[in-house]
Amino acid sequence: MNDTASTTAADLERPVRGGSDAPEPGAAAKKLGKEILAELTYSVGRTPDTASDRDWFVATALAVRDRIVDRWVAEHNAATPQKRVYYLSLEFLIGRLLFDAMNNLGLIEDAREALAGLGVDIDKVRAAEPDAALGNGGLGRLAACFMDSMASIGVPAFGYGIRYDHGLFRQGMRDGWQQEYPEDWLSFGNPWEFAHPEVDYPIGFGGYVEQVMEGGEPRFVWRPAETVEAVAIDTPVVGWRGKHVNTLRLWSARAPDPISLDAFNRGDYVGALADRVRIESISKILYPSDETPAGQELRLRQEYFFASASLQDLIRRHLGERGDIKSLASHVSIQLNDTHPAIAVPELMRILLDVHGLSWDEAWKITGATFSYTNHTLLPEALESWPVPLLERLLPRHMQIIYLINALELEAARAKRPGDDALLTTISLIDEGNGRRVRMGWLAFIGSHKVNGVSALHTDLMKQTVFRDLHALHPGRIVNKTNGITFRRWLSQANPLLTDVIIDAIGPEMLDDPTQLDKLAALADDTGLHDRLMAARRENKIALAKIIMERNEVKVDPDALFDVQIKRIHEYKRQLLNILETVAVYNAMRAQPMRAWLPRVKIFAGKAAASYHTAKLIIKLANDVARTVNTDPTLRGMLKVVFLPNYNVSLAERIIPAADLSEQISTAGLEASGTGNMKLALNGALTIGTLDGANVEIKEHVGDDNIFIFGLTAQEVEQKKRAGYDAREAVAASATLREVLDSVAGGTFSPDDPGRYRGLVDGLLNHDTFLVTADFDAYFASQRAVYKKWRDRPVWMRSSVINTAKVGWFSSDRTIREYAEEIWNVTPSA
Repeated sequence: MNDTASTTAADLERPVRGGSDAPEPGAAAKKLGKEILAELTYSVGRTPDTASDRDWFVATALAVRDRIVDRWVAEHNAATPQKRVYYLSLEFLIGRLLFDAMNNLGLIEDAREALAGLGVDIDKVRAAEPDAALGNGGLGRLAACFMDSMASIGVPAFGYGIRYDHGLFRQGMRDGWQQEYPEDWLSFGNPWEFAHPEVDYPIGFGGYVEQVMEGGEPRFVWRPAETVEAVAIDTPVVGWRGKHVNTLRLWSARAPDPISLDAFNRGDYVGALADRVRIESISKILYPSDETPAGQELRLRQEYFFASASLQDLIRRHLGERGDIKSLASHVSIQLNDTHPAIAVPELMRILLDVHGLSWDEAWKITGATFSYTNHTLLPEALESWPVPLLERLLPRHMQIIYLINALELEAARAKRPGDDALLTTISLIDEGNGRRVRMGWLAFIGSHKVNGVSALHTDLMKQTVFRDLHALHPGRIVNKTNGITFRRWLSQANPLLTDVIIDAIGPEMLDDPTQLDKLAALADDTGLHDRLMAARRENKIALAKIIMERNEVKVDPDALFDVQIKRIHEYKRQLLNILETVAVYNAMRAQPMRAWLPRVKIFAGKAAASYHTAKLIIKLANDVARTVNTDPTLRGMLKVVFLPNYNVSLAERIIPAADLSEQISTAGLEASGTGNMKLALNGALTIGTLDGANVEIKEHVGDDNIFIFGLTAQEVEQKKRAGYDAREAVAASATLREVLDSVAGGTFSPDDPGRYRGLVDGLLNHDTFLVTADFDAYFASQRAVYKKWRDRPVWMRSSVINTAKVGWFSSDRTIREYAEEIWNVTPSA
């Protein structure tokens, strides 16, 4: 209940005073308040005295949505754009949308005033919105950033993906072990979306391919054994200043027959729904475990389901606007975000060949000119491949097309380099050495006119490693597009305290042009600016400390160094290296209690894939170390370790503004780019990291003195692997590392199960794939350099200012302009 329960919509209308045409101060807020109250009454069905925080959120979201829709409708009724971009991604990690939309529309302060006038706390309204469970990590967040930037700079675009009922799991902890629970983000509905049950497309699976004769020419007809309906659900995506609104169209799986009446009438009530449950499982969960054949099949079904629905939809739109399928590439550009939608290449060929009757050469020319592909990883296990028998059974016509694409590509390669049979093996779409599997990365490469990496280093390594031979055959196809972030969300929305300080220092122009942040560099030694920035950071750290206390029941000192590693849990990202350094500090603090130790808080967050057992063991180790460290009275609270569960966009928005040190410590050559590194640097955190991904370019922008770089380079990593790296030698040469591994393997942090981590340590000693032991001493030394700089607060703050000033280049607006100009051939309208 609130303090103004009797307020009505009419109470918020006031005449303009003094007869002036100028709007009364607060008029915009009062108008918005009236709209919110009307939505609460007529859409939510509540009165102010019965409304919950969730009700107020829905009412506010609907009022904001109405303003977006006005722009959305106007944009869609405008002249047909010369070319549209279609961004296909299995993930869109959009997070909460209320403040994002209000920030882009300039409504946050009006909404704050309007809700306060209704006796409602806007922060409680904000917290009532669940995070959309549509993604996992950097790939999905990048897709969300790109959708925002395309709308912001005026690139006409649709995003296409799956509307997961539960998305990725909700992460809980039980005795330090990760537990996976269904994500219930849709339990109370989603006020941002518009369901279009009339927009549905048939998606076939299985069956057989029939050859028929038409006009004396053979034509292939696929006869699927099963059909699933893909139903469209739209979310408007508003850009900065509300000038443009694009569409995120997500597909939900629907069974053609909701129930088997025969089975129901026989009394088999569960069996009557079995087919529906099986079919609609396609849009239930993001990344179902692929440890079983059924899990692999479901993943492939998901990928084909959304790729086919998206192609059918965009082709319908194109034909309605242009009338000629042959002009598709002139008006449509399709970006494949990683290999997940790569099956779209043979699907478009199928549609052009079998549905529209084009010749192979015509269809292949259109396909190659329409598609482009973003590669996100060099890890072999992350470059998708599917068993040939599975594809032949599930998508028989597509397998025929893949075979022919492969034959023609190999024939062309043989003509260019006759006698080079080894080349044919490395470029073939069919990997014959691993149980005959279709290489989806190769398929995406061959079917696209441009293939891009996401950082300068990553793109160079693509040319040298995974796509070396394809690059040699198709020079110029690989280009670089260094990732970017929606800097307004990660600065003005996530960190308003810092934003206010920056605006006071250099003006508000940087909100429209992130390169204006560079003006801060001239103020890097301004002690007055340092004081204001430190005060803003401390407020953010106090807020994060409250969250840590609420979720982990651990008290942390806001004046301590907040050392943050927040990302998906994976061995190559090397959370283990961070934990081992933490253990080394813990051992040293106990052995030398009289040293002048600086207080530090180690903050971890991230999810491990449900079937990734080593990653889940690393989470358990982090929690075991936290339990031991946090309860050891000899440390006097000078070191704290926290693993915050259920990492998502909203939690990132609380952690990043409070971070002092940004951990970007992946094995060099394995992180494609990273975007968390950009967000943290933008908010003034200093990076400790390897020369990997976009760390290389961040270093170039901020300068060597304002970043902590350590460890092997990508070239040195490769050399060590080729030479046969021996981790035992590195451990024998490092007394500190030896002590750490002995304490972990010996059960110091797992007294209830002393052998819990013996296998983990043995794995490091026998096959340290990600060179944790090789980089440990360099990382430990770099952390001591961090301590030294942290002691000299003016020097630290100077580096912090430089980081914020110099990373404006890492805006996704810049990235999208590069895509538009160099890949999509689209001219932004703003």
